[in-house]
Amino acid sequence: MSSDLDALENQSIFIIREAFNRIDKVALLWSIGKDSNVLLWLVRKAFFGHVPFPVVHVDTSYKIPAMIEYRDRFAKEWNLPLIVGGNKQALADGMGPERGRVTCCSALKTEPLKQIIAEHGFTGVIVGIRRDEEGTRAKERVFSPRNQEAVWDFKDQPPEFWDQFKTDFAPGTHLRIHPLLAWSELDVWRYIERENIPLVDLYFARNGRRYRSLGCAPCTGMVDSTAATVAEIIEELKTTRVSERSGRAQDKESEHAFENLRAQGYM
Repeated sequence: MSSDLDALENQSIFIIREAFNRIDKVALLWSIGKDSNVLLWLVRKAFFGHVPFPVVHVDTSYKIPAMIEYRDRFAKEWNLPLIVGGNKQALADGMGPERGRVTCCSALKTEPLKQIIAEHGFTGVIVGIRRDEEGTRAKERVFSPRNQEAVWDFKDQPPEFWDQFKTDFAPGTHLRIHPLLAWSELDVWRYIERENIPLVDLYFARNGRRYRSLGCAPCTGMVDSTAATVAEIIEELKTTRVSERSGRAQDKESEHAFENLRAQGYM
């Protein structure tokens, strides 16, 4: 009998292969966090160890150094077709979190992602977000259409019943594909344990603190925790009442502000 993890894995691999087969030019967004590493693992499983499309990393220049070390190590080890992009002009003009978290995220994450999409002509980007992660992401579809400016109309989304996904849209439509949408944070960690997926060690507790969600160093805080192994993290998640993104500064902005940020093309 298949386990619940088998069912989630099979559905995600089906979505990944559908995206590859039905979308003209697709890429994978790799943020180096636990979810995008699980997604990358699933892509490699879907194509027998090979990644048949570009892997995109948006480098804000504010990432925790251990994340960049992990990226470079596994990009080489797994022979990933890596594209690294960033908003050099905004950085040269002094853009940073002190100008406001939403403003900074828009300039250093959303805009360079849109630039990469335009430069390479990607008509779809596979992203590792989950519905349970935060409120605005719960409104997403698996195959989520954006217009030519990457704007997401969260009030007008196609229905997706019984895993019937709409993949045919008007010319000029850009798609975000979300194979992990139905997963929970606990599912992700249980899958990491089962598959023995390598992770940035920032997730594991040292001196009573650890990162539960990873982003830019100035905007990402730690949570109190003694969980120093994957098994201990799984046990911790079964009882914790602390939200997953409690350490992410941009999530402390109003829900409306964050929804607008995502509507303009944020991950």
